[in-house]
Amino acid sequence: MWVYIHIILFSLYEVVVIIFLIIRYNGITVLYTEKALVMNNEYNQFNQPVGHSLPHWNGCEVPTQSVLNGQYCRLERVSAVHADDLFEAYQLSGSEKDWTYLPAGPFKDRQAFDLHFNAILASVDPLHYAVVDLATGKAIGTVALMRIDAKNGVIEMGWVVYSRALMRTRMATEAQFLLMSYVMDNLHYRRYEWKCDSLNEGSRKAALRLGFKFEGLFRNATVYKGRTRDTAWFSIIDEEWPEVRNALVSWLSSDNFDNQGQQRHSLNDVRNNSMA
Repeated sequence: MWVYIHIILFSLYEVVVIIFLIIRYNGITVLYTEKALVMNNEYNQFNQPVGHSLPHWNGCEVPTQSVLNGQYCRLERVSAVHADDLFEAYQLSGSEKDWTYLPAGPFKDRQAFDLHFNAILASVDPLHYAVVDLATGKAIGTVALMRIDAKNGVIEMGWVVYSRALMRTRMATEAQFLLMSYVMDNLHYRRYEWKCDSLNEGSRKAALRLGFKFEGLFRNATVYKGRTRDTAWFSIIDEEWPEVRNALVSWLSSDNFDNQGQQRHSLNDVRNNSMA
């Protein structure tokens, strides 16, 4: 016995067809599902499908905000006052493997670090921010907005250089949220990108955890540290952002952490519960 059911869900830009095929064979019931995405395209005068029109689109502003405040950390445009803190934090990391997939580092001495720091200090794109721990007032890592395309509303988050004091903490997640919210809520960009070495499993998992969607692989995309790199692409687009934001806000709530700062519910659990 089998039962075929299909459900059609409509949204502003697309039609989603969900097919349920329930099969019962020899006492075993199997539920097979398949989701098909059918774009609800517009058509031009030649009856050709085209993307939906954006009659009020005028582009975005470039990011200029100097400070982004959170509950656990603060993002500040990189300045000379952060140099000593960052050098100390990176030296304390103690493992060269932390730098395998980063375009810079490790820094064996202060001179090598200063060359890197002076470069990010002078850079406008990428636009680098220091992640400051509110509990200590010290900078413990950096992130950046880059490949800024204000005309099309596209921007990439990159140059994530986290010290061991920042890795896998709620500050690390909040730093990402602060940048996302600034770009999507304040500047109204349409597309927020994350790219990484396809072999960087930690970065790929981090992107998916935060709510990015995997889009594909650009083979032989670049050369760094004397080796080739295939680049994995991820993104969040404007219509997806509210759901991503709500999950992050809920996860970052102080109610989600115990007295030792340990999470009560994972971000994936929070997201899944909100969708239930």
